[in-house]
Amino acid sequence: MEHPEHEEQIEEQFITEDDVLAVVPDDDDQPMDEDEENEANDTIGELAPGPSGSVEDNSVQYFSNHQSSVFAVAAHPTQPLAVSGGEDDLGYIWDITDGEVIVKLTGHSDSVVCVGWSFDGQIVSTGGMDGKIRLWRRVGQDHYRTWEFLTELQGPDEVMFLKWHPKGNVLLAGSNDTTLWLWQLPSGNTMQVFAGHTGPVQCGSFTPDGKRIVSACGDGTLILWDPRSPTPVFKLTAEDARFDLDGITSLGINPSSTLAVVGGAAGGVRVISLTKGEIVSALGGHTEGESIEAVEFIDLTGTGSGPSIVATGATDGKVCLWDLSTMRLRTTIEHLDAVTTLLTVPAPKNHLLVSGSADKTLRTWDSRTGTLIKEHKGHQGPILGASLGLAGSVIVTAGDDGVSLVFTTEPEEE
Repeated sequence: MEHPEHEEQIEEQFITEDDVLAVVPDDDDQPMDEDEENEANDTIGELAPGPSGSVEDNSVQYFSNHQSSVFAVAAHPTQPLAVSGGEDDLGYIWDITDGEVIVKLTGHSDSVVCVGWSFDGQIVSTGGMDGKIRLWRRVGQDHYRTWEFLTELQGPDEVMFLKWHPKGNVLLAGSNDTTLWLWQLPSGNTMQVFAGHTGPVQCGSFTPDGKRIVSACGDGTLILWDPRSPTPVFKLTAEDARFDLDGITSLGINPSSTLAVVGGAAGGVRVISLTKGEIVSALGGHTEGESIEAVEFIDLTGTGSGPSIVATGATDGKVCLWDLSTMRLRTTIEHLDAVTTLLTVPAPKNHLLVSGSADKTLRTWDSRTGTLIKEHKGHQGPILGASLGLAGSVIVTAGDDGVSLVFTTEPEEE
């Protein structure tokens, strides 16, 4: 199935018509206009409060079908839906407005540790410690209530992460066995298996422009790939003493796809030029020996080309905000325990940063000043992951307490 309007876009990426089934978004999948944004805000107003109890709770909805820890959660790109995966070997698609189960996602024989939606929200993926990646797709065009099992992908020994291509139905997975996999959907054909790492491939992503892949492993190697080639564009390893991070634990890429920031198990942070393949800077604001768990770029201009600000969160409880034009620390914000996740809100609220922590809370900050905007409480255990939904107006969480909660990102207007 070919669509002329997509040919120019497809040529700009590595994907060709042979690789990808182009999908023309239906009306539901167009970017939100002002009316739709107001409608999303109205939806938030309909959300019901979370479970009451002895714990202070300002969540607006909850989902408690998982029987043990929730390891991963992802909000749908446009709809009031989330997918979650847990230690109970199950995934669920559920409605964030009322907590209703839409689909129970079965078939895994070990914990579901990563979940995600394709760029247009038509396909959902679950990845497990059993090495399986299972996919479901939306049926019909009039609503998002009916989903069918699509296919199961195999190859990885144990799935470490899953990332969808930003503009096409292509899925990337890192494996515990040092390999990196690329598949085309909905066919499920393997497009590439990348070998070059020497440890578990713990983090990786497409560059925002969709043209390259960056991956990093537990042995401290970072590799830039052209998706069409099994040969690395460049590789940085711990043999270079300046790049010895005691294993890479987190990765972020700037909006213009020119810089990567990686965090290590020993607390080190490095800035890498993706155009030159070299270390630009070392950032030293975290406690030595404390692992960097999250890296997130903040696009204050909303254009992708303004001053680069990056946030790094670590097990020392700190979030450091760095100005990459000067390589200086702008400010430090803190939790009472390890920071597990960082999220940036899309424009026009792109100055907002959300942090999640093992201290059982999430916090929304103004990244320009480090001011706390709102604290989100309700979990009775560490927060293991989070995702932004409804154009960034809500946060959906994955809790070690077996519950997913929904919060409004900012304080409700009186």
